[in-house]
Amino acid sequence: MFKKIAALTLALGIFVVQALPAFACGGLVAPNGAVRLGRATTLVAWHNGIEHYLTTFTYQENNTNSGANLGWIVPLPAVPLKIEEGGAWTLQRLERESHPVQLSFGAESTAATPLNKATVLQQVKIEALNITVIRGSGQEVLNWAASNGFSVDSETRDHLLVYAKASPIFMAAKFDTSAAKARGQLQGDGTPILITMKTEHIWVPLEILSLDGQVQADLYLLTDSPVYTSELGAFAGQSSVGTQVPGAQGFSLAFQEKTTPALYHDLSTDGNMGWVWPDSWMTYLTLDAPHTTVTYDLGITSTGVIRLAPFGTAPMAVVDGQGSLPGWLPRLPLGTPQFLLTGFILLSIVAGIVLLVRRKQRAWAGF
Repeated sequence: MFKKIAALTLALGIFVVQALPAFACGGLVAPNGAVRLGRATTLVAWHNGIEHYLTTFTYQENNTNSGANLGWIVPLPAVPLKIEEGGAWTLQRLERESHPVQLSFGAESTAATPLNKATVLQQVKIEALNITVIRGSGQEVLNWAASNGFSVDSETRDHLLVYAKASPIFMAAKFDTSAAKARGQLQGDGTPILITMKTEHIWVPLEILSLDGQVQADLYLLTDSPVYTSELGAFAGQSSVGTQVPGAQGFSLAFQEKTTPALYHDLSTDGNMGWVWPDSWMTYLTLDAPHTTVTYDLGITSTGVIRLAPFGTAPMAVVDGQGSLPGWLPRLPLGTPQFLLTGFILLSIVAGIVLLVRRKQRAWAGF
């Protein structure tokens, strides 16, 4: 009887794994040739339908350009509710937590220049960084970029055209070099930017980092529950720490913990970070792979499962439940009394079904 039950359970597990749907989202960053991204560090938090995206734009010059027109064009899944200066020490504090040592809202506008039809939605200046949120087709965004001092190479142009089919909203960020020098901003100094958006689930553009060289990135997540690298792991409640994200070379979940009181205090008291909530989970993902292999972006389902999809797929195209485990199945930590009780109940149900089938078979054999 036990062998039959085990076989049925294994068959169900194989079916579930094969039925998992693919994730979908998209993203882009377009340096103009004067900027080179090093190891990128980002925090993405999602709670009650609101995504907070914290990253840093770094002031960096080269010898041929002297810092002119340093800029990025980044796609967004939604029009930001707010763009403001991010916390000064938040990313550094997360790095320390994941590597423990033993011992103004911009004013909306509908202005458009004669050289483009893209609509300017928001404009805001943070320190020496000018930020503009625009809406338009790929060609309209390219026209806007050309008329506003952004130099876009052929590779970036091709990527932008693909991403614009998935999301018409982009954020353009460019340093005012005169203001940066007046502020005494040195090469390598970063300006943390916090973008707040209303989204259905977490969306993180990763393909934006793959323009050339080795992609090295640190991604931190704040979520209501643990994050998993597979749907089956979420069902079993087993930790994904130390496992690689399926289908993503060099991309692994390195650290995870329930937010500690000390970490909550440090994050929530940083500038503009009062939205951090105390009962969240902190997850650290690390990516170190050749740029040719990073052809995807990332999303997190409402059940905490990491999904990947080719760049250019619509940011909110993930739909929970397609090919995933039934919602009534519990997601409890392995080994807890609740998990053991649930497992016993499920096995009992399977055993009951098997017994009924065998009784019917015997009854028919008696005739």
